[in-house]
Amino acid sequence: MTPSSPPDRPSTPPVTTTTATTTATTTAGGEVRRSIPGNVVRGAFIGVVETVPGVSGGTVALVTGIYDELINSAGHVVSAGRQALLGPDRAAGLRHHLARVHWRIVVPVVIGMVAALLTVAGPMSHLVEEHPVTMRALFFGMVLASVGVPLRLSGGALRVRDAALVALAAVLAFVLVSVPPTTVAPAPLLIVLAAMVAVSALLLPGFSGSFLLLTIGLYQPTLRAVDELDLGYLSLFLLGAVLGVVVIVKGLQWLLDHHHRVTLLALTGVMLGALRALWPWQLGDRTLLSPEGDWWVQLLAAAAGCLAVLALLAVDARTRARTGHGSPEELAGVESGVESGVGATDSPR
Repeated sequence: MTPSSPPDRPSTPPVTTTTATTTATTTAGGEVRRSIPGNVVRGAFIGVVETVPGVSGGTVALVTGIYDELINSAGHVVSAGRQALLGPDRAAGLRHHLARVHWRIVVPVVIGMVAALLTVAGPMSHLVEEHPVTMRALFFGMVLASVGVPLRLSGGALRVRDAALVALAAVLAFVLVSVPPTTVAPAPLLIVLAAMVAVSALLLPGFSGSFLLLTIGLYQPTLRAVDELDLGYLSLFLLGAVLGVVVIVKGLQWLLDHHHRVTLLALTGVMLGALRALWPWQLGDRTLLSPEGDWWVQLLAAAAGCLAVLALLAVDARTRARTGHGSPEELAGVESGVESGVGATDSPR
């Protein structure tokens, strides 16, 4: 799916449809008004996978069918804030944008995400600390399987200059994550900047915010802060997340609208190069080692992680092929080879 928000659909009278398994209220434009408990569960699912490097919250949002609504809502919240600050017609503009936020989806999803994060962060941090080699192998397999997502979403055949861009981004990422991690407490500015970039994972299916935190050494500190309710750390992280929504998410939407292919190819290279940080056998200063000891256990862990993500992506592809939901780039990319009723040209944004 093209990770940019589609234009909002016009408001039309709702029509209730019922199937053997679900009941939902839909508009003629295809918008789904899902149940609040169901959205809490969807949010919990996204929250759980956001603690796992290699599994993208954006991909899960796609699978559960709330991606468009979340991205559109985030855009309207940012626009409402900008309208309130800069005007003109502050009150009218604020009401206009806030009225177009899918609150019945956004609020339950956020509640579910927060509840899941508070529940899962402690056990996940313990696993990473007690079984670092095996967990790195598991995450390595997950990220490796996710690399194909932005590559397919870029659309078209991989040309020589495209391969060169992927290789350049991979080399840069490889060098950056080769720098030995710092042993001092995370600087406040680093926490804010990391959160700004990590929140963009919801916009880019296949890109994991936890993976980014892991490569720069903030994964365990962040999980520990959530588990221990470290309000100082969490306040800085929340500030970065809000700034990320305002600055980076909007910036990424612009890049994906105007430089869609280049952006996704660069992201593919970054994910490939950053796999160095997840090589199971390495020293504390990130010196790489050859496989040793029970290497077959790590191989099985990597295979399990890879298969888990591939299964999730397969469910996503089948869901979108069945519903025809998504943009032409997505249907031509993630669901290549699957018949769909969507045209071959970009829908207007």
